[in-house]
Amino acid sequence: MGTIQARANGTFTAKIRRKGFPALSRTWATRAEAETWMEMQEAAMLVRIASVRAVEERERIKSECATRFRSFGDLMRRYLKEVTPQKRSADEEAVRLRGLLKHTLAECPVSGLTSARIAEWRNERMAHVSGSTVNRDMNLLAHVVRIAMSEWEIDFEINPFQRVRRPSQGTPRERRLSATEEAKLMAACGATQNPFVRPIIVLALETAMRRGEIVGLEWERVHLRDLSVQLTLTKTGKPRGVALSSRAIAELAALRPTADEELKGRVFPGLTPNALKLAFRRAVERAGIADLHFHDLRHEATSRLFEKGLSVMEVASITGHQDVRMLRRYTHLQVRDLARKLG
Repeated sequence: MGTIQARANGTFTAKIRRKGFPALSRTWATRAEAETWMEMQEAAMLVRIASVRAVEERERIKSECATRFRSFGDLMRRYLKEVTPQKRSADEEAVRLRGLLKHTLAECPVSGLTSARIAEWRNERMAHVSGSTVNRDMNLLAHVVRIAMSEWEIDFEINPFQRVRRPSQGTPRERRLSATEEAKLMAACGATQNPFVRPIIVLALETAMRRGEIVGLEWERVHLRDLSVQLTLTKTGKPRGVALSSRAIAELAALRPTADEELKGRVFPGLTPNALKLAFRRAVERAGIADLHFHDLRHEATSRLFEKGLSVMEVASITGHQDVRMLRRYTHLQVRDLARKLG
């Protein structure tokens, strides 16, 4: 605390003594000047004290984080608990993260998570899955590190995933579904315990909707009279309308428990994207079909739209492709149609 001493010659000496600081003393002509100087010096000391305490607090938090998050897997588990549930694709991401937690990279100490270690893991992963899968894994894990740096006080100079080369996406799958395979798949659905698999496959083939879009479909968005559905939860985050064929209308009408136009709730209640993935896989195995993924149905549906003579923009409005260049892979179907028109 500071004190002011009146001197015999009419001046005033201000003195400040505070633990951790050198003693300060200065003489002024008036008491007001001495008080002002003393207040300024004490305020400066308080600022320094607050700054030191802030640094100490940051170091304390970092020390605690270093204790709590010894491995990269610890960061992944916190991300799975706090961040993943807030996402639209929470169920699918949770499955992906739990799978990645089984890899040796999850056991890596946080301090040892270097670009070299990540590159080693990438190369190991490439021996078992495609480049596009590895890219999705790396995008997710890079976001885990980004959140850890910005919100959990984990000290990385730079996100190590940003310094690692990404594998090539490779050529897109061109898997078509033949009429024979489709018949086998539909027959196999009759033996499945999940009653939604068959109608979902039909909707996927007729609308080119993604798995998550179909699973999240709500009756409030289904307009059978207008022959359309309105999707609000899409991969791109932008709503879109999807025209329905007569076959798609028939499947949805059969699912509808009542003709009440005010029907609400999920079209496929209780179904998750991962549950559908597993049920579809079992149906494919039961049908004896090789190398068929659910996403191949979207490719097949898009191909059929072009074969029906729809333009690129018409197809994009149904499939939800934001970049029409993604539809270039179907150019051969358009060329075939143009050749027929030329005669």
